[in-house]
Amino acid sequence: MADAQLRRDRLDGIAVSLIVVCCALWGLNQVVVKLTIPAVAPMMQGALRSAIAAVLVALWARHRGIPLWPRDGANGAGVVAGLLFGVEFCFLYAGVAHTTASRAVLFLYLAPFVVAIGMPMIAPGERLRSPQILGLLLAFGGLALAVGDGLRAGGGQWLGDLLCAAAALFWGLTTLWIRATALGGAAPERTLFYQLALSAPLMALASMAAGEPAPRLTEALAVGSLMFQAVAIAFASYLSWFWLLRHYPATRVAAFTFLTPVLGLSAGVALLGEPLSGALLGGLGGIAAGLWMVNRR
Repeated sequence: MADAQLRRDRLDGIAVSLIVVCCALWGLNQVVVKLTIPAVAPMMQGALRSAIAAVLVALWARHRGIPLWPRDGANGAGVVAGLLFGVEFCFLYAGVAHTTASRAVLFLYLAPFVVAIGMPMIAPGERLRSPQILGLLLAFGGLALAVGDGLRAGGGQWLGDLLCAAAALFWGLTTLWIRATALGGAAPERTLFYQLALSAPLMALASMAAGEPAPRLTEALAVGSLMFQAVAIAFASYLSWFWLLRHYPATRVAAFTFLTPVLGLSAGVALLGEPLSGALLGGLGGIAAGLWMVNRR
């Protein structure tokens, strides 16, 4: 049955459940990275995660008969997307080492606002409307509160915040690049494979350049964490999200992304005992509300 026949015009219970699970996994990712740093340095975590997930995506694509490197003119764009993705995760994983997981997920989710600002440049029909502009203002107000809170905390936390904000910028640029090139019409499995396969060596090189210690892969924490990051997040959740976007209204699916910073901050506070200030809560409120407004129908 063709995808067009399988598309739904509204979210059902399966879709909502899957969206919430994906958002919870993404919010938990920074917490897991933070917990694993004593056994596996941050950028090496990202390299190993991408390498494992790339193999899984390749096997999945082969099972479904999806070519990953056809000669259709999109491979060059795929290489650029993979490099942008790799730089994004270099910044993110390095940033988590310098700030709290709660703050990392807040700054990372500035990416949808980068897309909202940049999209009219590649698709003039997608100009910002009044609710989206208000959402951007709310988000940047929340960002100002979060930045001020980090500066008052001291201890170099501002550096981690800045690195995570840079990761958000590159995530947004990756999305815009995919939309603006031939990758926009490529199979999601193919685009994801480019990103994972190219980010793995890039992050490994960055890890060596930064002088990170060798990973202790004999520890149960390291193995369990890497499997969780690779299988549950980089493979299963990303493909599930692509499936949702193919079969349900994209605007309604995307509107739920506000859950990720909410659940991520909650996980950091509950599992790592990270501090929760009024300014950080205000920042969360602004960014979450802004995400909802930017992505609403």
